[in-house]
Amino acid sequence: MPFKNELPDSVLLSRVKSRSGDDVRSPYYRDTTAILHSSPFRRLKHKTQVFFAPSNDHICTRMEHVLHVASIATAICRAMGLNDELAWAIGVGHDLGHTPFGHSGERILSDMMVKKGYPPFQHEVNSLRVVDFLSHLNLTYAVRDGIISHCGEHFIRTLSPEFKVKDLDSITTKNGIRPATWEGCVVRFSDQIAYLGRDFEDAARLGIINKSDVPEICRRTLGDTNGEIINTLVEDIITTSEKEGCIAFSQDVYEAINIMKDFNYQHIYRSPMLQGYETYFRRLMELVFEYLTDLFAKNGYDGSLYMKEGNMLSAGFYNYITEKKDAYMQHDGNMDRVVFDYIAGMSDNFCLDCGNEILRPDHLNESIDRSLTGKWFDAGRS
Repeated sequence: MPFKNELPDSVLLSRVKSRSGDDVRSPYYRDTTAILHSSPFRRLKHKTQVFFAPSNDHICTRMEHVLHVASIATAICRAMGLNDELAWAIGVGHDLGHTPFGHSGERILSDMMVKKGYPPFQHEVNSLRVVDFLSHLNLTYAVRDGIISHCGEHFIRTLSPEFKVKDLDSITTKNGIRPATWEGCVVRFSDQIAYLGRDFEDAARLGIINKSDVPEICRRTLGDTNGEIINTLVEDIITTSEKEGCIAFSQDVYEAINIMKDFNYQHIYRSPMLQGYETYFRRLMELVFEYLTDLFAKNGYDGSLYMKEGNMLSAGFYNYITEKKDAYMQHDGNMDRVVFDYIAGMSDNFCLDCGNEILRPDHLNESIDRSLTGKWFDAGRS
């Protein structure tokens, strides 16, 4: 059956601010280029996907993950006669709001926000905040909707769009929302396809598990390698979706997926290695949060007081809040979330460097009175 989006192009292609139509690129391709050239996208290359391994070039990072998702979604959409440029844009942008240290970092930041009276942190919701407010990418409604609706952590067998216009700015939780397009549904499934086998192969490479440990039904139904698993799932979703009239896995494949997902959770995501890292990351992120919160409470916008700290984190944070003050007051009406946003945008390495700057500044004996360059002073880092 043909899969046709019911919302009109006047809605799907709409932007918060109108843009000139004189462009060789299609609207969704234009969105893709805006995402690829943004600072949040560049930082994904140093953000954890599952395993914190910045020195191992063979372990998947968050940037590689979003490219995997985009490529899988594009292949499925082409086969189904859907808009592959829309799928690509949603795919590369869906995790722009992710924290450092993967889902461990997300849980930690969520706990910190709840303690301060905020809703739990969800990277899907934060990704929309990043593209709309913190980076002002001015994307189309269809891409923004796909980003906030991607929710790849919950495996489901079937999914159809919810063809209604959502007030995206008012959404505070990913729970219960569905994409407004078929392409958004495909990206949601592609997120699951991208990490199911990839996380397994990375864990095997790191010696956490042996490839022979995976249940036989998974090897028999899905395959033995990440490539085989992706191929099986892509072909299954194309065939099954055409039969059922929605984006869907077949029942047999879905059962094997759930068995493998449970295996991954038990032996990988809850492994002693990752649990041990999370303890350290929590200590680090809480240290950075308390330090920056205290700085802002005591010093306000007095740059001389930040410089007296004698570290580059303090100086860099001062530059950030002065650059962003007017935007925060206009959008949020206050600066209450500035430290949360600053930490959520950090790469793994940057967050580690922040801890070092607090405890043992590399620049303790150097003057901070220098041109505002380098990683500590990137005004566009959000």
